[in-house]
Amino acid sequence: MGIMIIKLMHVISDSNIGGAGKYLLTYLKNCNRREFEVSVAVPKGSSLIKEIKGLGITVYEIDGMAEKSISLTAVWQLFKLFLKCKPQIVHANACLSARIAGRLAMVNKIVYTRHSVFPPKEFLTKGIGKWLSGTFGMLLCDGIIAVAAAAKQNVTDTGVKEEKVEVIYNGVDGLAEISDEEKIAYKEKLGIEADEYVVSIIARLELVKGHEYFIDAAKIVNDSGIKARFVIAGTGSREDALRQYAKDKNASDFVIFTGFLTDVGNLVNITDVQANASFGTEAASLSLLEGMSIGKPAVVSDFGGNPELILNYENGFVVPKQNSNELARALIKLLSDKALMEKISLESRQIFNQKFTSEIMTKNMEEFYKKILGGR
Repeated sequence: MGIMIIKLMHVISDSNIGGAGKYLLTYLKNCNRREFEVSVAVPKGSSLIKEIKGLGITVYEIDGMAEKSISLTAVWQLFKLFLKCKPQIVHANACLSARIAGRLAMVNKIVYTRHSVFPPKEFLTKGIGKWLSGTFGMLLCDGIIAVAAAAKQNVTDTGVKEEKVEVIYNGVDGLAEISDEEKIAYKEKLGIEADEYVVSIIARLELVKGHEYFIDAAKIVNDSGIKARFVIAGTGSREDALRQYAKDKNASDFVIFTGFLTDVGNLVNITDVQANASFGTEAASLSLLEGMSIGKPAVVSDFGGNPELILNYENGFVVPKQNSNELARALIKLLSDKALMEKISLESRQIFNQKFTSEIMTKNMEEFYKKILGGR
């Protein structure tokens, strides 16, 4: 008897390749094509189109969906697409239009992923607001994937039943390691001396990512006499303000802004310690996981999913959010203790291989799909 093929359609409203787009591409690269016939609906002109087609997967372009969780145009377009293609499962990546269209088209099962962590509005967590939110949420889907337990908590706080939500951590492909000569050359490119430590933060330059606390911590570490450079990689609305902040703190000599990087893997390779100072929206940072894949210790804030990824004295340290002194203290602890760095580096690789590979994530997602199909 042959294997039953499951028709699965992912829907994503992102035009650019952000965290949700990388999550989707990771799944598509590793999906089991013997059991799943996978297609994807994206906004017209999305940067994801070329990447998805390069994997040999069918792509449908949808009008009116770009960067919108809900759009009547997108609902109508997706409704027609679902009727035509008849997927057994629609997996919406933060796209409410897809869930509504899926129900209207009587798609068998609808799944969506909660990618971020942020406190829900208070009126949605109690009384009639919670009941309405939970009822509406459960009406529009058969199962929810949360990329961290903190993300699951956000969903259940607004009335969705716990059994509807499964925690499936993000997974990534391990980074390729570069040679010592390549590391020295890349450091030189960024203006970093060969014998200087590198502490990096890879995140959108937005308020909730906590870059000011990172810059303040960099000043404390520098004043302690440790020879290090602090690299801020990424772009965002606060780039000019953060550059000025570093200047005002007399930190411009040792804080480096790279802007957008196409070679983030090289930066992670030269990094000695990764930092994450987020105090909003953080669920399961892909850059932290990539760092773990090549043994990079991390110091992270105790917000969202960070404490689920990083464990004290195992693969790094967790410090109170919005606390530059504790962030600096943990960085100094690591950078001044070579034996501790080596121990944590080794454990970081082991934890990655046990929990956060792309293969583990994909396998868990596909088991969830099968479980969802097993019962109404």
